[in-house]
Amino acid sequence: MKITQVEISHLNVSLAHATRTPIGVIDAARNVVIKIVTDSGLVGWGESSPFGPITTDSQDSNYIVAQKMAAMLLQTNPLEIDTRMAELNRITLGEPSVKSAFDMALHDIAAKAAGVPLYQYLGGAKRVLRTDLTIGMQQEVEQTLAQAQQILDAGFDAIKMKVGRQGLEDVEHVAAVRMLAGPDIAIKIDSNQGWDYPTAVANLQAMKNLNLEYSEQPLAAWDYEGLARLRDKVSMPVCADESVFNHHDALKLVKLDAVDYLNIKLGKAGGINVGLKINAIAESAKIKCMIGCFGESRLGLSAAAHLAMARPNIHFIDLDSAYHFTADPVIGGVTYDKQIGGLLHLPDVPGLGAELDAAVLENTIVVSA
Repeated sequence: MKITQVEISHLNVSLAHATRTPIGVIDAARNVVIKIVTDSGLVGWGESSPFGPITTDSQDSNYIVAQKMAAMLLQTNPLEIDTRMAELNRITLGEPSVKSAFDMALHDIAAKAAGVPLYQYLGGAKRVLRTDLTIGMQQEVEQTLAQAQQILDAGFDAIKMKVGRQGLEDVEHVAAVRMLAGPDIAIKIDSNQGWDYPTAVANLQAMKNLNLEYSEQPLAAWDYEGLARLRDKVSMPVCADESVFNHHDALKLVKLDAVDYLNIKLGKAGGINVGLKINAIAESAKIKCMIGCFGESRLGLSAAAHLAMARPNIHFIDLDSAYHFTADPVIGGVTYDKQIGGLLHLPDVPGLGAELDAAVLENTIVVSA
C-alpha cells in the first residue's frame, strides 16, 4: 500500500462557552485536518488542535509544516507507522499538534486495513468511558456555581475545575462547588502552572478536606523537582500535564517520584504512537494515566477515546472539548450520551469511525504524487 495524496485543511468552529485558564483562553477550535489517501482506496483522517501556550505551535504553523510532511509521505507505506512518524520527527522537533494529526490518520488506515475498530487494532476491548466536564476560571463564585449546576443538571459524575488564581482565591470556588455537588461527584482541579510552590502548598493544604481526586499541573512545566517536593509535602495526588509531552518526560517524572498520575494528550505527544509509550512507562511504575484534550472536534476525540479504550491504565477521561461546539462538523465518531452525562460511545466500525464533512473545511491544499 502507498500514500498517493494528502489533503490539508483548516477547521474553525466557535465554542458556546470559552474556557479561561491561567495561561490562556480557549474560545474556538482553530484546527488543521489531515486526510491521507492511499492507492488501495483506504483513507485516513486526523486532526491537530494547537494551543500555543502549551504546544508552542499554531494553526498557521501546523498548516505550513503539514505541507512538508505530506510531501515526505508520498509513495510510502502508511502501515509502517513507527517509520513514518520517525521521518516526520526529523522534519522538526516542534509542531506536536500536526504530528498528532498525521499519526491519527496513519492509525485510521492501519485499523481499516485490518478491518477492526482502532481500539481493537491496538489490542484493547470495549469498556465504559465517561468524561468529566470543565469549568473555566470565573471571576465570581456565583458564576462558578452556575456552571457547576449546569454540569450536574446534565448528569455528569465528574467536574474538572480550572484554578490558579492569586493567593487562596481558588479555595472559595472549589469549596462552593463541593458543597453544591455533594460527596459523590468527583472533582479535580487543574492549575495549568498557575501557582508557585508556596501558593500551591497553601492551596492544597486548605483544600485537603474537600475530597478532590488530584491537583493537575500545580507548578511550572519545567519544575520537576518542585512537583516532587510538593508531592512529599501535601496529601493530595499530583498529576502532570504540561510537564509530560513524551515518554522521555514520563521516565524523568517517574524516576523523581514526582507525580501520582500522568496526563496524555495526543496533541502534546505527537499522537497515539508516543501516547502508548507514555502509558507503558506509567503502567510499569504503577501510575495511572488520564487522557486529555485541547480544542479537538469529535474526530480528534475519537482517536483519544480509542487509545483510552485500548489501555485500561488510562483511568481518568477528560474528553469534553467538543461538548460546547456551536456546530458539529464530524460524521460518525465518538458521541456523548444524551441521557447519561459524560458517557462516551465509540462506533464499532473499522478505524477511527470518524471523518469530516468536506463542506466545513477551509483552505484545502492537495499534495499529490
